[in-house]
Amino acid sequence: MSVPLARPARAAVLLTAGSLLLAGCGDAQPNTVKAAVTLDNCGHEVRVPAAPEHAVSLNQGTTEIMLSLGLADRMAGTATWTDPVMKGLAKANAKVPRIADDNPSFERVLDADPDFVAASFVSTLGKGGVATREQFEKLGVPTYVSPSDCAEKDNSAGGDGTRAGALGIDTIYGEVRDLATVFGVRKRGDDLVASLQRRMAKATKGIDASDVTLLYWFANSESPYMAGCCGAPGIITRALGAKNVFDDTHEEWPQINWETVADRDPDVLVIGDLTRESQTAESAAKKIAFLESNPVTRNMDAVRHKRYVLLSGQAMNPTIRTVEGVEQVAAGLREFGLAK
Repeated sequence: MSVPLARPARAAVLLTAGSLLLAGCGDAQPNTVKAAVTLDNCGHEVRVPAAPEHAVSLNQGTTEIMLSLGLADRMAGTATWTDPVMKGLAKANAKVPRIADDNPSFERVLDADPDFVAASFVSTLGKGGVATREQFEKLGVPTYVSPSDCAEKDNSAGGDGTRAGALGIDTIYGEVRDLATVFGVRKRGDDLVASLQRRMAKATKGIDASDVTLLYWFANSESPYMAGCCGAPGIITRALGAKNVFDDTHEEWPQINWETVADRDPDVLVIGDLTRESQTAESAAKKIAFLESNPVTRNMDAVRHKRYVLLSGQAMNPTIRTVEGVEQVAAGLREFGLAK
């Protein structure tokens, strides 16, 4: 399919502010048109003329927020999955077409006739990704990128970027509220944030892991991606009062050789359990088999004592499932007798 020079947006996008049916700030009914929303998002001013009715989410993280807000009936497609859908969302997710398991083409997204496009990563809506934000916006389609991929973060050098400062959980809560506002369901957004805050408080109540060192391994056994100081693993680590053995690097996911990993010898290995197949050793089972057979890693303290905590890829990215990561790492530390 060739991309048209000018593609008419859906009717909702063509409405002007003066013709919108104004409604209150509570949750919208399925077909209620809301007033225009303007957001400052990752350096872009995003104007959404009306609550989307045909949105496309290009990453699992934004998809799961939309599904958690009860927006499945307003979604025209999803893409780029690393894990099974979040618990409790399978029925809603089944209603939404999956455009692709990985990055779809620009044409495939346009075929879904979106009136709003969201992504978790700057790279998804940038050069080399699905398309640039400007390409969508020229066609009248507003775009949104998770603020957590922009907060104090430089993505210009490629890879997974580098952070000048630590990401906070409030940035993730802010994304929930942003999307709830765009779709005219602000109360649902506030309720979801309140639920996540309660879970965080419960998971961290009374925990003291100040003597514990952690290492986060996302993917790849040949040149492994380990977490630096300041992304989603940093949120987990700080919430528990622990220490990341690679908190001396501000790269989001630096590739670090196994000799250096063994030399740092963390108390606990937090391991990504991914279902995708784009890297080596994606599943936790394959990662553990590697660790226990490799002569460089098999004598590490955490490997000898099998101190492994398994997390979904989404829990290790800045998403609402980072809260799930806090819960699971906290539970693991308590089980290992390492948390006071």
